[in-house]
Amino acid sequence: MTTKGEAFAGLSVALVTPFRGGEVDYDTFRTQIEFQIAAGTNCLCPVGTTGESPTLSHDEQDRVIAFVVETVAGRVKVMPGTGSNSTREALRLTKFAEKVGADAALQVAPYYNKPTQQGFYEHFKVLAEETGVPQCIYNIPGRTGKNIEPETIIRLAELKNIALVKEATGSLDQASQIISATNLTVLSGDDSLTLPLMAIGGRGVISVVGNIVPRDMLALTGAMDRGDIAEARRWHHKLFPLCRDMLGLATNPIPIKAAMKLLGRDPGEMRLPMTELDDSGMTRLKKTLTDYGVL
Repeated sequence: MTTKGEAFAGLSVALVTPFRGGEVDYDTFRTQIEFQIAAGTNCLCPVGTTGESPTLSHDEQDRVIAFVVETVAGRVKVMPGTGSNSTREALRLTKFAEKVGADAALQVAPYYNKPTQQGFYEHFKVLAEETGVPQCIYNIPGRTGKNIEPETIIRLAELKNIALVKEATGSLDQASQIISATNLTVLSGDDSLTLPLMAIGGRGVISVVGNIVPRDMLALTGAMDRGDIAEARRWHHKLFPLCRDMLGLATNPIPIKAAMKLLGRDPGEMRLPMTELDDSGMTRLKKTLTDYGVL
């Protein structure tokens, strides 16, 4: 059965935001976008968690979204993060993304204010009904402080523009419940869980590690699509140490920016309160990249 957001199946990459001298470095950003397009990445996701969206002003967020859409020029899909813990702000940002030509919107669960399940439902319902682009519900309770329960997502699936879920709860039971009860396109929000999630019906990943090895992540998702479990398992085991370190050495996106710097794809500095990877983390990261064969 074709899922609602099938056009976004495969590999989406959660782009880092390059900073230089405290400002967004658009020249480096353009190079990174072209790197992804050349690799065959299906969709780009700017201004999400990996893009340090909490440290961007509203004006910067608008400009980054417009820049990525303009640079991509229809060659791949663009699904920017437009979520907020304010429904009014999420709606404004989503309408802006739609106006400049984004293909979908990544909507993180409202954070900090911890809505009820009915509050979650009403929030996403407004976004789905008052904009025209497909909505991807981004459920990451480790960041937001509260889970969007599967029953709530199943209710939301009845709305036309709710098409995708970025599943970052770490619960295959929750993902199974959503996949078995809806035709939503479920994408892994954890690189290391891409294979098991696709095994139960997920359709791909919104990837952090794809910033450095997009072709390898494409090989994994492609093997799962073909039903070549042995090949997919081989890629899973090869990628696992890299995926583990990108989310385990420090808070995302600290390790991925450090890895890009080591690989000569310098994404510039972090923006406070995010800080650089410490010395012990760098030592471990260098070993992982060396063992993987990219450094």
